[in-house]
Amino acid sequence: MKTQCNPLQLDLQGLDHRKIVVRNDSDVNTSDAGLLLLGQLEKRYHIIERLSKCFTDNRDPSKIHHSLNNLLQQRIFGIIQGYEDLNDHEQLRYDPLFQYICQSEKPLAGKSTLNRLELGKQPDESLGDRYTKITWNNEKIENLFIDIFLEHFQEPPEQIILDFDATDIPLYGNQEMKFFHGYYDHYCYLPLYVFSGDYLLSARLKPANRDAAEGTEEILETLVKRIRKDFPKCEIVFRGDSGFCRDSILTLCENLGIKYVVGLARNNRLVEKIKSSQALAKARYLITGKSQRIFSRFEYSTRDSWGRTRSVVAKAEFLPRGANPRFIVTNLPEEQIPSDKLYEKVYCARGDMENRIKDQKLYLFSSRTFSSWMSSNQLRFWFSALAYTFFLLLKNFIPDEDLCKKNLPSILRLKLLKIAASVRITVRRVWISLPISFPYWDIWRRIAVAI
Repeated sequence: MKTQCNPLQLDLQGLDHRKIVVRNDSDVNTSDAGLLLLGQLEKRYHIIERLSKCFTDNRDPSKIHHSLNNLLQQRIFGIIQGYEDLNDHEQLRYDPLFQYICQSEKPLAGKSTLNRLELGKQPDESLGDRYTKITWNNEKIENLFIDIFLEHFQEPPEQIILDFDATDIPLYGNQEMKFFHGYYDHYCYLPLYVFSGDYLLSARLKPANRDAAEGTEEILETLVKRIRKDFPKCEIVFRGDSGFCRDSILTLCENLGIKYVVGLARNNRLVEKIKSSQALAKARYLITGKSQRIFSRFEYSTRDSWGRTRSVVAKAEFLPRGANPRFIVTNLPEEQIPSDKLYEKVYCARGDMENRIKDQKLYLFSSRTFSSWMSSNQLRFWFSALAYTFFLLLKNFIPDEDLCKKNLPSILRLKLLKIAASVRITVRRVWISLPISFPYWDIWRRIAVAI
């Protein structure tokens, strides 16, 4: 007799005389009870509701089964919970808790409906009118990130540091505006990120055949104008690596009246200026056997790329592997902050934003720009950025003494969001039962109450 294959049942050998029977037929369970926290965050901050106002929905209201707000909630909450692909929603759409959080009494949108959402601005006529019913305004979406950042201040800040950085998003298909980048050694996009602390202010995709710093002036001018509107007395500092050491960017900072701390690529003229300091650092290293640093400041001008002389802070350093001179250009005066602290405490702190970029690449799927069109990939990029913003808002409600506050999004997802639960919805109640063995119930409960 042939074994009957049941796709909903799996028989396993037990630990004793009993056989383990695993079935995939429950109608009332969820593996994403953390959606409750996300729903409460949305109810408090209205992030996705405000995002929906950046879209234009031209669908026939009489034929709509899923509102624009529901589609956006489903897509972004799915990314937060770890479902990066639209195909995941073919089964996820039947999750009763997900339906409730998205305020739907019927199954959520399938992959095709969500796909039409992301292809709303494509110029390809072969897609037909139904793929262009929903469109969005890029400027409004970018402004939303700025609004969220400024709203988190309970009182005017004394200083805001704007971190600019570019990274690569590898491409493996025939995406629009795909180019090979020699430094990264593959086809990619070259997105430009802007952070202030942990908050993301801008995430803009660019093709890889352009300068990594392209678009910086436009974004910086917009940010400075918006910040000064709310906080006119706040000191604004532009910070970036040597890829942003462009005369046009530095001149804009000077014209806007803001400060800058920017990496400066090493060259023979710069190294010659700190020759004596570098020799002294080497001598001290040979005596002590420990790494040595000597800081200095001097006026410097390039031969033709800069329009004026600027102040440079130099670090003459000698390590076990040899000399390691470094340079930054700044208009922060020595009286305000000494050169050593400017380099070590201010400039080097920019490295933390690289971790924020990795969070989005590795755990929030910003690198999944698999659409054929640039505009759709940009929208997906923003979805990942908003998913990151929800994790940031979630951290605000974790008590300072709890170790979860410093966890990566992947760990927060595992501890607080990916929770099995039983769901029972009645006329007057939504009954959700978390496992009695759930180890993080106490912190989960405290976060839910705080939100």
